[in-house]
Amino acid sequence: MCCLAVAGCATYRPLPLGPVPELPGCPAQIQVDTRSLPFPVLAAHPFDPHDGLDEIEVATLAVVNNPDLKLARDDLAVSRAQAFAAGLLPDPQLALAGDVSNSDASPGGTRAFSFGLNYDVGALISHAAGRRAAQADVRKTDLALLWQEWQVASQARLAFVRLTHGRRLLAVLDANRALFADRATRTEQAQQRGLLTSDAALPNLTALQDIDKQIHDLQRQLSQTAHDLNTLLGLDARFDLRLQDGTPPAFADEGAADSALTDLHRRRPDLRALVAGYTAQDQRYRAALLAQFPSLNVGLTRSRDNSNVYSNSLGITLSLPLLNRNRGNIAIEQATRQKLHDEYQVRVQAARNEIRAVLDQQRLDRAQLERIDTALARLEPAIQRSDLAARAGLIDALAYTNARAALLAKQAERITLQQQIAEQRVALQTLLGIAPDASSTEHPQP
Repeated sequence: MCCLAVAGCATYRPLPLGPVPELPGCPAQIQVDTRSLPFPVLAAHPFDPHDGLDEIEVATLAVVNNPDLKLARDDLAVSRAQAFAAGLLPDPQLALAGDVSNSDASPGGTRAFSFGLNYDVGALISHAAGRRAAQADVRKTDLALLWQEWQVASQARLAFVRLTHGRRLLAVLDANRALFADRATRTEQAQQRGLLTSDAALPNLTALQDIDKQIHDLQRQLSQTAHDLNTLLGLDARFDLRLQDGTPPAFADEGAADSALTDLHRRRPDLRALVAGYTAQDQRYRAALLAQFPSLNVGLTRSRDNSNVYSNSLGITLSLPLLNRNRGNIAIEQATRQKLHDEYQVRVQAARNEIRAVLDQQRLDRAQLERIDTALARLEPAIQRSDLAARAGLIDALAYTNARAALLAKQAERITLQQQIAEQRVALQTLLGIAPDASSTEHPQP
């Protein structure tokens, strides 16, 4: 029996830390199996990093290679191991005792011994509740991992949006800077010839310095965002990630978003994880209630005394619930269950408010975008006429430069607003529990 028990034991296997490998330098070095991804849209989208990453490919790489997600998957393995441990029945106990005195040396004396087999029957009472609690914990951890994958994909998409729109804005600012630099050079030359005073030349130099500061701040912001995206994707921070410029974002369908609010708690992984956590705690509360009853331990014993008389006995150990009765643990588990009950309601209400706030902001952005498009529709033909007049020498250079600056400023405002709209779209899809894709909210992820 001992040999069989030893044969079934787990054995130690060393897992040395060893040298830490370098992070991959480019996405092409990473094996990506899209079929294993948790989101159907990501699984159906081809992953080809050689022509640059689009928004979906960035989200795919984040889910596959994010370092924090690797640790979260290890937590899921730990939770599954804990559930396996909770499902195991307790082992029986074998007790052996022998007389070490020299009793067999006297005439007719024998060496006394006893052996017994005991089992804690009381542990079986709460075993089923503990096993169900552990299974619910696994479900909770699995859903929490899914929500974390959801969040990481959204963070990668937000970084993609900020980088692509930031680079568009940088191009507009560069064009604006060239315009102001030319005007500052012309006014400085005119001042040197005595055609302008220093007060007339100073505003142009100030405007050039201001746009230089805007360009510097934007470049620093884009550099930080690029490093953050590389970290999010599990890539070397020194790698220059090539991205495909995204298409202009569309507004989310407000009607579909409103209807998606009705079953939000059945779709968002974090809310479903709260339900699983509440279920696990409810089972722990049940186990605490069962533990207030007397615990029972049953054992069989066979023994022999010094006079060579054998005896068999049945032993029962029963606790008396007079003082403790597990009341402390019952109160703790009950209060914890109430907390999880309230937390679920608060989280659902907060999610609904966040979604409604994004929808309200989207309405404001829609109206603002219409005003910007109307202004650009008026400015662009006027600038075209100004270009013809400037080439013919029929317009003042300062007036022409101001008109061009107004057009560039309005284009920069439109790019900034488009970035805000795209970020809101990502946030709304995340809050609604919709798969991270570029489509509308008309097709929520079940």
